Amino acid sequence: MGARFEEIDRRETDIGLITVRRRFEPTLEVDVYEVKLGDEFLMSSLFTLAETRLAELALTEIAGADDLDVVVGGLGLGYTARAALADPRTRSVRVVEALEAVIEWQERDLLPLASELTSDDRCHLVHGDFFAMVASGATFGPDAPERMHAILVDIDHTPKHLLHPSHAGFYQVGGLERLAARLHPGGVFGLWSDGAPDEDFHTIAESVFSTCVAHTVAFPNFYTGEESSSTVYVATVDQVC
Repeated sequence: MGARFEEIDRRETDIGLITVRRRFEPTLEVDVYEVKLGDEFLMSSLFTLAETRLAELALTEIAGADDLDVVVGGLGLGYTARAALADPRTRSVRVVEALEAVIEWQERDLLPLASELTSDDRCHLVHGDFFAMVASGATFGPDAPERMHAILVDIDHTPKHLLHPSHAGFYQVGGLERLAARLHPGGVFGLWSDGAPDEDFHTIAESVFSTCVAHTVAFPNFYTGEESSSTVYVATVDQVC
């Protein structure tokens, strides 16, 4: 244990001031890492179950395939990427992150999972705009295949509570159709969302994909003493296009 509070880094970005900090939580006797955009919390190492389940639930839906190529939209603290790498079938994980500072925090070994991600040759941290890549049809980084087995997204708070208005089109029929075209037959799209399932988005996803299930992931909330929950949407494309 070091100091009880440390601001590890802060950067001005196109979407505002982003900071990462570490603080000691005496009740739990753990160091907590938190990422904030302005005054808004984006990520806490206290609450990572849903990010892990995003990868686990999605990859479970892929049957009869090995050597999986996975894209993770949004790096955060790295828990979704780590869970994707834990699947023994995974050949590659490309993590697309719009904020260069977030990638640098991992590369400089400032965060708890940094060494796990940067030492794994299957893991590629790609600086870029995930939503722009989907919209334009660009590959997800150098030497990335045109089609992936799984695309997992953990960027916006919900399909309606966005970090930037330019993301809105992704959650509509056209945006999801462009994403579906980037998946292999039988491939899967996974999306993390804060709070309860959004019926409007679920209906849109069902109109694009062959299946879409909204999983509620409950976890203990240390601050309230009660349970909180997130939603993980898992949608699949047909086995035969």
